[in-house]
Amino acid sequence: MNDRNSSPIERIDELGPGPASRTLAGFIFASRWLQAPLYLGLIVAQAVYVVLFFVELWHLFENAIIHGHISETEVMLSVLALIDIVMIANLLIMVIIGGYETFVSKIRVQGHHDEPDWLSHVNANLLKVKLAISIISISSIHLLKTFIEVGRMDGGKVTNSNGATIYSGEGVLWEVVIHLAFIVSALALAWIDRMSQSHPAPAKKRKRVYDSPAAAAEERSAAGRTEPGAVAKPRPERTLPAPGTDEDGYVTVRLPSGTALPEGARIVE
Repeated sequence: MNDRNSSPIERIDELGPGPASRTLAGFIFASRWLQAPLYLGLIVAQAVYVVLFFVELWHLFENAIIHGHISETEVMLSVLALIDIVMIANLLIMVIIGGYETFVSKIRVQGHHDEPDWLSHVNANLLKVKLAISIISISSIHLLKTFIEVGRMDGGKVTNSNGATIYSGEGVLWEVVIHLAFIVSALALAWIDRMSQSHPAPAKKRKRVYDSPAAAAEERSAAGRTEPGAVAKPRPERTLPAPGTDEDGYVTVRLPSGTALPEGARIVE
């Protein structure tokens, strides 16, 4: 009776959480599926980008082949627009697959010949770094388009056919500053990810939870541990096999592999 009252905390740990706690934990864990419709919405957005890509491709084909009045600069801008759409589509794929794998559920495609290389070791930090790199690539495409456009700047501005300002010197400066900010952010994320890998957190010793005290006592007895006050059972001693004597009067002994032979001993095939 005194032994039961002396260690109430140990009995609670062994019995584990109650039904209400397990139900609440299961409900909270199942709430991750609320993000699944968000990733489905991103798939729809990717389909819109596919349609937009072919619209831009048709405009390029129409101006270059059918009408035949398009300059090299306009072709370059159209191609950069197509590349921009592809980069955004890659970003969407990375967010959809990586985010679903990290925050919702495992995508079990191990062994599939089309499995991405980064999917096997994806985590939140790696996903952030890859997203930052993708954003820098998209920003680089936009900045390159801007530099091509400012080549025909007149009076510090680039206007369209309606006279509206498209680019200005101040706007170009802010685009460069924002692009540099993206680069600094990506370097910071990569540095944080490298620091977390070089200094891993010490693994915590997990405490096993049992359904009943009897199961805990059975596990302790199987592992060779005894309860306080209990008498440990003596273990049976291991006996080595007795050496045998052959017809020639030699004693035959089996030794483990790699053991040095004593003086006068030899190996018998």
